[in-house]
Amino acid sequence: MNTAPITYHSSPRKPTFALPKGACDTHCHVFGPASRFPYAAESKLHPGDAPKEKLFALHEMIGIERCVVVQSGVHGFDNSAAADAIAARTGTYLGIALLPVDVSDDEIKRHHAMGFRGIRFNYMAHLTGGASMDALLRLADRLGRFDWHLQIHMDNELIVEKAPGLAKASVPVVIDHIGRVDASLGMDQDPYDALLGLMENDHILVKVSGCERASRQDPPYADAVPFARKLVENFPERVLWGTDWPHPNFRADPPDDGDLVDLIPEIAPSATLQQALLVDNPLRFYKFEA
Repeated sequence: MNTAPITYHSSPRKPTFALPKGACDTHCHVFGPASRFPYAAESKLHPGDAPKEKLFALHEMIGIERCVVVQSGVHGFDNSAAADAIAARTGTYLGIALLPVDVSDDEIKRHHAMGFRGIRFNYMAHLTGGASMDALLRLADRLGRFDWHLQIHMDNELIVEKAPGLAKASVPVVIDHIGRVDASLGMDQDPYDALLGLMENDHILVKVSGCERASRQDPPYADAVPFARKLVENFPERVLWGTDWPHPNFRADPPDDGDLVDLIPEIAPSATLQQALLVDNPLRFYKFEA
């Protein structure tokens, strides 16, 4: 039995904001259970279990109907835990894998059959390092044959450096968590300017998840909202939203997912923007069954 502390809120409140029909959580994870899906030896994080049943219960409570499970670094390149969650919700849950940059075509095909639609690369100090830009772009050329995309999780200080390379990618590129910007620095900062510039490329999308991570304040994380809202208003067809459950490596007590859902009307202030962010964009981009 895994006795490590859990990383998610034990009793999130029901949000006030009602999600539209068909709403999608495009960014969440499952951890373990470690007794069935052991953590990778190289992982620096060994949290308490956050199994698919807990994720499904949260989604039912807040009104999520579709989901993209993102493979967590705690399991390394073994995507079995995420695949297990996807298999339990065939057609409405898909996934993003962690795979080496030199992954074979056969492995991509095998993961595609399990419901995966892209590969995530991490460029964060607390996670196993990502691939070089040259290797990433060569992989992108191959991913196009499978209608897969790249997902990039990077420290905000790397956006300026990596933006020119990502702008050249031959497949869509999804940037995680508002580029991990530090909201306390204000909107006039080089990382955010670089993210806005990168978004001028039509193949770049961004997840406006992670206001709680961008913020240096307590809930409702108001200082981070303008960063997300500007992206939603300027690029309404290329923004996605997710809970980031079960909130690994969060700086303080686990955020209440009810609080995060209730930020959505602040991030996307009209019904049209909410429909695009939560329903239409993920349905089109991930090609869920209608």
